[in-house]
Amino acid sequence: MTGLEPFGARLRRAMDERGPLCVGIDPHASLLAEWGLGNDVDGLERFSRTVVEAVAGRVAVLKPQSAFFERFGSRGVAVLETTVREAREAGALVVMDAKRGDIGSTMAAYAEAFLHQDAPLFSDALTVSPYLGYGSLSPAVALARESGAGLFVLALTSNPEGGEVQHAVRADGRTVGATVLGHLALENAGEEPLGSFGAVVGATLGDLSSYDLDMGGPILAPGIGAQGATPADLPAVFGRAVRNVVPNVSRGVLRHGPDAVALRDAAERFADEIRAALTSA
Repeated sequence: MTGLEPFGARLRRAMDERGPLCVGIDPHASLLAEWGLGNDVDGLERFSRTVVEAVAGRVAVLKPQSAFFERFGSRGVAVLETTVREAREAGALVVMDAKRGDIGSTMAAYAEAFLHQDAPLFSDALTVSPYLGYGSLSPAVALARESGAGLFVLALTSNPEGGEVQHAVRADGRTVGATVLGHLALENAGEEPLGSFGAVVGATLGDLSSYDLDMGGPILAPGIGAQGATPADLPAVFGRAVRNVVPNVSRGVLRHGPDAVALRDAAERFADEIRAALTSA
């Protein structure tokens, strides 16, 4: 297998050319209903294709949430395969939001499903969970390096339940979240212009100055829009690492469908607000 240019380099270029906005593709039942679509495979297909056609040629990253496709079984997964392929063909990088995490051969199989270039669901990057121990991600790290893909590892998530694990203090005095960030800094050491191994850090978390977020890789930052964070919050939350932040907006854009022009306009408004916030940082 001949690997692509490393994900970090491709992402840095896409962010510089298109801005750092990531638009989520989250076709849950309530959004399908808002769009006047059925909660079925036909509705799923129309929703996903509309989003891709509206924004994939303009934003740096699209992030389909795998669960909302998987719930329809094999036909839903087939729609996900098409969504990934068409998004990448339009020039967007695809981060598969699947949050996979397991050990040994099972983790290796998850990695092959999303990170092997010959896989129908091959994506530019995959979200993964390190909470069976960071070392459990080794098969995904190895295959990502081989294929030129990347990982976004859950580190400091925006859900309130996450704190009981991520802020827990280890025997060495570091929190679990800080330990994850430390592992990612080692993965990205020496990589230019950006490492391929990123963290998921919620934009809603407020002051994170006690954490070293500048770990050489990208930061996928959910929480902007419906969850309450705004583009203007980004510099205060992420500090000097803000230049590597990939802010994710889902409902804030998707609620403007099914009109493709309205979707595109909403994405461009968020992109402009994010650029303005980062320029003033």
